[in-house]
Amino acid sequence: VQLVESGGGLVQPGGSLRLSCAASGFTFSRYDMSWYRQAPGKKRELVATISSVGGSTNYADSVKGRFTISRDNAKNTVYLQMNSLKPEDTAVYSCNVKRVRDYWGRGTQFTVSS
Repeated sequence: VQLVESGGGLVQPGGSLRLSCAASGFTFSRYDMSWYRQAPGKKRELVATISSVGGSTNYADSVKGRFTISRDNAKNTVYLQMNSLKPEDTAVYSCNVKRVRDYWGRGTQFTVSS
């Protein structure tokens, strides 16, 4: 299993960014996928989850209405569209799949700052 995130960087408050996670080594379309984040000095937090066929999504209260998780099963990729970004969104974002155990990507960092 390999999960590779991309799309991080520096964004101004109120800006937007889209993260991508390319998956390989398993049958992507059979598994729910999630995005987590971990800010400096804080515990890792579940941000969003999408069901295997994309029909169901769930979000942390802190990102509802601002973030959208989506997936393209033909490309084995899950996305996180983030709008109205706030400084408190600054973190390392990682994608996750739960199979026999949790698998994680290495994460992508982005910073929201003016």
